[in-house]
Amino acid sequence: MSDHEATSLVDPAALKQYLENTVSERTEETFHIDRHQEGHSNETFFITWGDRDLVLRRPPHGETADSAHEVLREYRIMSCLQETDVPVPNTVAACDDPSVIGAEFYLMDQLKGDVIHEEEVPRFQKPEHRKAKADELIRTLGDIHMLDYEAAGLGDLGHPDGFTQRQVTRWTDQLEWAFERTEEVREIPALKTVGSWLEDNIPNQPNPSLVHGDYQIDNVMFAEGTPPEITAVFDWEMSTVGDPLTDLGYFLAYWADPDDQSEYSDLMPTFTLNDGYPTRREMAAMYEEYTGIEFTNEQFYRALGVYKVAGACEMFYARYLTEGGDNPLYPQMEEMVPVIAARALRITNGEEPL
Repeated sequence: MSDHEATSLVDPAALKQYLENTVSERTEETFHIDRHQEGHSNETFFITWGDRDLVLRRPPHGETADSAHEVLREYRIMSCLQETDVPVPNTVAACDDPSVIGAEFYLMDQLKGDVIHEEEVPRFQKPEHRKAKADELIRTLGDIHMLDYEAAGLGDLGHPDGFTQRQVTRWTDQLEWAFERTEEVREIPALKTVGSWLEDNIPNQPNPSLVHGDYQIDNVMFAEGTPPEITAVFDWEMSTVGDPLTDLGYFLAYWADPDDQSEYSDLMPTFTLNDGYPTRREMAAMYEEYTGIEFTNEQFYRALGVYKVAGACEMFYARYLTEGGDNPLYPQMEEMVPVIAARALRITNGEEPL
């Protein structure tokens, strides 16, 4: 993105004035804004302000007030997690006045480390480091779920009763919205079959916990050096209080196993196939041992996780068909979502066991 495009989303002069009024009265000569190019949700900008490095999060241009509210919700959640076992960046300030830069936003300190996407970093390529990385991922997810969310000030965050049912309904509704546009190109009957199966097999929920809502390997940062250590969990805008096993099922949807019949490699890392990484079954067992939460009804939760991946991707494709855009991933969804749907169907049919 050009400097002009970046500054059309964040007014540098207005932001600098806000920082001087809110964060510190000092006037810094150095002030620079870069837009983070990864991600598909809220806009993320890296701010250099003198000797301080900050991150700004704001809704995408043109999003609704509800979407804007998610930014402040994310800020509140991370602020409440500051003194807990859950690693999050230090929050700095939040602004609910859209007139300052054109949208509500918040600021946090920028951390140093690695967010892993398609390829693992060289320092983690030893089998023992791969196993340690997987253990870090599971323990961090467990720390989220074992947190006393009421003591952290998040007791009013969600409505845990009926959460799992609402997850199925929500993602079915999202898919129906997308199908209104995408079925002009191709249909995916497998997703409708999976949606009906999920509706008929909703389990009794375990005790409620804080739920991240989008926990996957590229939403965490690993600190510099070895052994692997997670220094922050990002992207809390979908977090709530609900069924912890929905997080685990979704996380496993992005974890490739050697016996997989197919994989959506443009969406999920395939390096977990390398020597040293546990299988999905082993990851689930690690979670059970660490948290004491039994992964009951695992077929349902894994199917729901893949169903949610398919739903998000079909919405990307619907928006691409309606609005266009230059994201090279979106047009690939025409062929990719049916592949994801076939995997969800295999899980419901018992053809892809844990």
